[in-house]
Amino acid sequence: MLSRRELENLVTDFPLLNKLIQLEELSWMNSHLTSMAQALPKVGLSEKDVADAKQRLTRFAPYLARVFPETFVSGGIIESEIVEVPAMKQGLEKKFGHQIQGELLVKLDSHLPISGSIKARGGIYEVLTHAEQLAFQAGLLSPDDDYACMVDSRFREFFSDYKIAVGSTGNLGLSIGIMSAKLGFKVSVHMSADAREWKKKKLRSHGVQVVEYDSDYGQAVAQGRRQADKDPRCFFIDDENSTTLFLGYSVAGERLKAQFEQQGRRVDQDHPVFVYLPCGVGGGPGGVAFGLKLAFGDHLHCIFAEPTHSPCMLLGVYSGLHDKISVQDIGIDNHTIADGLAVGRASGFVGRAMQGMLSGFYTLSDNTMLQLLNLLNQTEQIQLEPSALAGFKGPSLVSMSMGQELGYSEQALKNSTHVVWATGGSMVPKEDMSAYLDFDAQ
Repeated sequence: MLSRRELENLVTDFPLLNKLIQLEELSWMNSHLTSMAQALPKVGLSEKDVADAKQRLTRFAPYLARVFPETFVSGGIIESEIVEVPAMKQGLEKKFGHQIQGELLVKLDSHLPISGSIKARGGIYEVLTHAEQLAFQAGLLSPDDDYACMVDSRFREFFSDYKIAVGSTGNLGLSIGIMSAKLGFKVSVHMSADAREWKKKKLRSHGVQVVEYDSDYGQAVAQGRRQADKDPRCFFIDDENSTTLFLGYSVAGERLKAQFEQQGRRVDQDHPVFVYLPCGVGGGPGGVAFGLKLAFGDHLHCIFAEPTHSPCMLLGVYSGLHDKISVQDIGIDNHTIADGLAVGRASGFVGRAMQGMLSGFYTLSDNTMLQLLNLLNQTEQIQLEPSALAGFKGPSLVSMSMGQELGYSEQALKNSTHVVWATGGSMVPKEDMSAYLDFDAQ
């Protein structure tokens, strides 16, 4: 934690921190936002890298369709639908007292097959990438093979000599644990104290070793990395710094573009799009935002949403300190019901790479997330976990002020599309969901 004098000096330089420290719900237009042409070189990745990721997922599709029946209909492609939620839009207008300009859609990554969250994109992709590399090196596989051959027991026997480890608040651990175990890897998931018990039980049911900690995400990651460093056959998946995870998420951009084209949606100066992404350490929303910006350009705007008790990415980007500062350093406890967002220190890689592409940030309280959870259930009969509701406050903020600050006319805002990225929830047990729905937020 910073000394009193250090904190006073920081607040003097960055006055918005006063509200952040007081746990107030707030919004901030990113002063670092620039054009895609200027921002892209700072990422260190390109459209070719995203295309390579897409091709790899296509190669693995026949295998996934065989071993995960829930992907059979999609041919082994892990993708979610996007739906309009007009009743929720009316509910939000009533709750926040402001008309939302444009249409409101939800991208249901909450219902992605295999692990039921946005992490099914990046987590599964990184495991597949690692497995492919090992199989190539051993001469068991080539890019021209039909990857359905990997159902053969010789692949499981081969992968059983290798280990995978990851630190997680829950959903990343689910995606990596389930996928790794299916391939035959020995896998350990290091879980922070805020991880939900049902997620631990589900991992154990797949034969995954779950290592529990009394501390937060940062400690779980540190311990997982330490364990992997001691074993040359153990591969550690690093949500904070992995470009492979990042690229797995980024494939979502071209896929959303295809969905928009099917719906006849335009994206330009007169038809802007605003996408609201819940943010924890930053890998998932950062990768998705990168893919979206590549696919759509400057008239699609990505806005990150964080809990008032865990605003690590906002803190890092706003102060320019990125991973050199944590929310605990300024006296914020990092305790939130939104377990997937309970991160005290943001990814330095994502913060630095993406700060020129992110249009804004905002925070919201646990109470607000739970109120929105109930509202979505009442209006659309869609049930999500608390962290996945973080994006639903965004459309009201854009309609009130952000849209005009970004330079759009009133008519353009009326033509706009708002996309809330629902990050998880379809696998929440009924009793846990009932507890969320029974919450009487004050």
